[in-house]
Amino acid sequence: MQCRVCDSTRLDLAIDLGEQPWCNHFLTPAEVGQEPYYPLRVLYCQDCGTVQLDYTVKKEIMFGDHTYLSGVTKSLSDHFARVAQEVDERFFANTPGKSVLDIGSNDGTQLKHFQALGYDVLGVESSKTTAKIANDAGVPTLNDFFNLEVVEKLGRKFSAINAAGVFFHLEELHSVTEGIREALAEDGVFVVQFLYMKRIVENLAFDQIYHEHLLYYNLQTIEVLLNRHGLSMFDAYLAPIHGGSIVGFVTHQGKRQPTERLQAMRQSEIDEKSNDYQTYLDFAQRIETMKAENLAYLDEAKQAGKTVWGFGAPVKGNTLLNYFGIGTQYLDYLVEKNELRRGLVSPGMHIPLLIEKELTTLPDIYYVLAWNFKREILANNQHLIDQGVEFFFPVNPPDA
Repeated sequence: MQCRVCDSTRLDLAIDLGEQPWCNHFLTPAEVGQEPYYPLRVLYCQDCGTVQLDYTVKKEIMFGDHTYLSGVTKSLSDHFARVAQEVDERFFANTPGKSVLDIGSNDGTQLKHFQALGYDVLGVESSKTTAKIANDAGVPTLNDFFNLEVVEKLGRKFSAINAAGVFFHLEELHSVTEGIREALAEDGVFVVQFLYMKRIVENLAFDQIYHEHLLYYNLQTIEVLLNRHGLSMFDAYLAPIHGGSIVGFVTHQGKRQPTERLQAMRQSEIDEKSNDYQTYLDFAQRIETMKAENLAYLDEAKQAGKTVWGFGAPVKGNTLLNYFGIGTQYLDYLVEKNELRRGLVSPGMHIPLLIEKELTTLPDIYYVLAWNFKREILANNQHLIDQGVEFFFPVNPPDA
């Protein structure tokens, strides 16, 4: 295998999470036990430092249609609103005819916030169901996989391009990055939002490793990719969304100088050895300790006769459930807001899903898989906490 970023063949195993099903395919009862399993292994590139999966589940399987919706969670919509406001105020407040392209635009949540600021918007979304939801809501959306060929067909440039939570998904990584360079106006800004691997390691959030996430970036590693395609990051900051995500600002090389805060973040990665191979080997050992502690907690709860349900059914939760071996022997149900998942069961562990607003009873403990929205979950469920329901967070970052 070659490195997805730099083409090196000097790749070494860092983390092995075994054989796992594609975690975003929640199953109908008829599909239970029929789901395919794939290797979930993370390799480290000894040349550019990028950590990445060694096995690719085809994009048509993972992204041709799925049930994830950005607009379900208020915290995420609020984050997108702040990003749109910042981009507009910093770069395009007085720009006539300003436009934005959103790659992997999902149900149009991010673009709605740009629309409210007067932008001409276009989304490119691979999921048929999700693209239809966006178009029906008045957000122009092209149902396709974004790449250089799509850009050439569009034949236009954009003031801003946004990619939130998709840049680590890309099977056609270099075609997509080249497409961004081609579609970005000469003085345009590409806003790349991605899970920060440095924080994943710090938070022990190994569940954010799954087949959709082919790559795991730090600043050093994503800049190798951007520079290869004539792009350059000039500013970035760490946002609390999803347990710690980078919001990076990119433009054509030579157009803007890097800010002091970007330079400070780059230095922090060096100082803390965030891109060292040993850091990832240590991370793998910490995951094993976490597994033992979580299973001990659940064993104790069940021995005490307590009922335990999963709270939320995020894709990443299935990585944790499958690697830890947590099925219906521990969790009776997963409770979910997204009504597209009504009547389904989780891949691998086959835990039935319930829709939150339809519940008629409660567990003693919620094992919170959607831990990245901790603040929102606790605020929305204080009445349950007051009734004695315990909310346990297997991953518990300080600023989620």
